[in-house]
Amino acid sequence: MRIGLTVDSACDLPWSFIKEDNIFVLPIAIRVGDKLVEDTRDPELTQQFYESGVLDKGHDVETLPYSTDQIRELFLDKVVVDYDFAFIQTVTRTRSPLNANAQEAMQQIMAEYRQRRQDAGVSGPFSMRVVDSKTMFAGQGVLAAETIRLIKQGVAKGELRQRVENLAANTYGYAVAPDVYYLRERSRKKGDNSVGFIGAMLGRALDIVPIIKFHQGESDPVAKVRGFEAGVQQLFSYTERRIAHGLLAPYVCISYAGDENVIQQLPGYEHLAAVAEEHGVELLTCTMGTTGAVNIGPGALSLAFITEPHEYDAG
Repeated sequence: MRIGLTVDSACDLPWSFIKEDNIFVLPIAIRVGDKLVEDTRDPELTQQFYESGVLDKGHDVETLPYSTDQIRELFLDKVVVDYDFAFIQTVTRTRSPLNANAQEAMQQIMAEYRQRRQDAGVSGPFSMRVVDSKTMFAGQGVLAAETIRLIKQGVAKGELRQRVENLAANTYGYAVAPDVYYLRERSRKKGDNSVGFIGAMLGRALDIVPIIKFHQGESDPVAKVRGFEAGVQQLFSYTERRIAHGLLAPYVCISYAGDENVIQQLPGYEHLAAVAEEHGVELLTCTMGTTGAVNIGPGALSLAFITEPHEYDAG
């Protein structure tokens, strides 16, 4: 059985990983003024987006998930003939209607796929499953990486679905946002008023940056640190302790809203890499997709791993 993984473009994974493992990327549209561009995670287009200065417009930029009809047509054209079972992981449903759109599209696809496969000379049935990742950005990346590992191990589709849903519930994503005012404006646009105006202004004036946790579809600040690099170093140290304690999947995913080479230059990265290697954990580093950058701001860092339930430890 040919099992294929689909993620949306908010999922942060190295482009080489996506291409090598034939992961299908469901685009997310980005509106800039009256112009629409698609985030497909293509590295050249992503670099152009960062260099364009679009993010300087902050909350005036908007992300637009594919509609039910767009998902249906894309899958009927490209997915139902390439795979026998399509496993789709979307950004958390609490922050985007994409999961709901994909669920609705799935019903239509299952009713229409047979003719498309017949026309393409493909025999046998097709099935698919849409899963809410319950996370975003690097969190989606680490979940997708573990899903690919399970597929390569030959895990049957029924067991795969159950195991991935359990892993999603134990995926812990974090973000260090250098501009709390930008974060506030983006959050307000999505109806989240957790970052207050006074706090945002004080944060910018005093260079206070939040460390935000994404877990089971919810986001909460777990620490406030003076300075972006200090916040990243605290997050790296915390990640080292979780690695030493034991992860449920052998990956840590890290993305940066800008040149990914910055990641290796951040304080604490070399030590984190050494600890990861010692424990057989692979660090997957990449440029943050434009969807993530629009939502948490240029220069932000996202990090995620899968582990048993616990509380954040600032050390």
